[in-house]
Amino acid sequence: MAPLEALALEYPLIDSNFRKFCASHAIYTVEDFLIHDLYALAAFAEQDCSPDKLKQGITQVLSILDNQNRPWLNGLELLKDAEQKKYLSTGCERIDVLLQGGLREGHVTELVGPSSSGKTQICLQAASNIAKNYSGMVMYFDSGNSFSPKRMAQFLNQSFNPDNSEVDQILERVMSSILHYSVFDIFALLDLLHQLLHDFKSQMCFQVRMLILDSLSSLIAPVLGGGGAHGHALMVSTGFLLKELAHEHNLSVVVTNHMVAGEAGASKPALGESWKNIPHVRLLLSRYHATDSRSISILKHPYLDTGKTVEFVIM
Repeated sequence: MAPLEALALEYPLIDSNFRKFCASHAIYTVEDFLIHDLYALAAFAEQDCSPDKLKQGITQVLSILDNQNRPWLNGLELLKDAEQKKYLSTGCERIDVLLQGGLREGHVTELVGPSSSGKTQICLQAASNIAKNYSGMVMYFDSGNSFSPKRMAQFLNQSFNPDNSEVDQILERVMSSILHYSVFDIFALLDLLHQLLHDFKSQMCFQVRMLILDSLSSLIAPVLGGGGAHGHALMVSTGFLLKELAHEHNLSVVVTNHMVAGEAGASKPALGESWKNIPHVRLLLSRYHATDSRSISILKHPYLDTGKTVEFVIM
C-alpha cells in the first residue's frame, strides 16, 4: 500500500497538514491505519484547529482501503485467470526447464543469493531476452548501479545468427524497449511504483511485460534497522504494491535479495520472516568457487516442488 505522500496528488484531502497529523501518530502509509485505533485517532483530530478536514482525510483513507479489497473469486474463475497467465523465457534454457516455462506473468519472483552468485546477470539476460522476443517494455529499477547495457548487448549478440544482416536494427529496437531507472531510496521507489499503478489504471501507460528491481534489499535494509514498525510497514507496502502490479496488470516482477548471517554462522535471505511470505516464487542462487558454474534451487513455488536444483552457466 502506498505512502500517504504518494496519494496527495490524487486525493487533495491528504494534504501536508493531514500527513503531519498522521506522522505525529506514527502513521506514514495507508497500511499504518490498519494497526491504529481509529476512534482514538478521530478524538485526537477533534482537538486540532481544523477537526472537520482531518476527519474527512481519515474517511478518505478508509475509502481507499475499502476500494483495495478484492472481490471473492470461485475456483473456476481462479483457474481461468491462471490459464491466461503466460511464461516469459529467461533466456537460460536450464532455468526455464526448472520453472516449466520461465518467469510467470502475475507472479513476483525473488532471486536470492550471495554476492557474485548471478542475480544481476539473470536479470540482465531475462530483460534482454524478453525485450527481444515479446511485445512490450521491460522496466529495470536499478538501486546499485549494476545495470549494464554493454552486458545486455553481449547476451543479445549470442542469440543472433551471424549471417543476419538486421542485427543492428534488432539490437536498437531491443535496447529501446528496456527502460532504466536509478532508484536509491525506498521512498523514491514507492513513488515510482505508485505512479506506475496510477498510469496503468488510467490507461496512460505503454504495455509492460516485466518489471525488474535489482536490488530490493539494498533499498529496504536501511529502514529496517532498530526494529521499528515504520521500516517494516514500508517493506510490506512495497511488497503489496509489487504484487498488485503483477496480478492486476499481468507483469512478471523480478526482485533480488542478498544473504545475511543467520544462526550458527549459516547464511539466510535478508529482509526477515515477514518478507518471505510476499513473493510467489523464491529462487536460491549459488556459485561454485573458481568456476563459471552456478546452481539455482526452488525455495518456494505455488505448484512446483521445493528443493529442485539445476546447474547452469552464464556465458
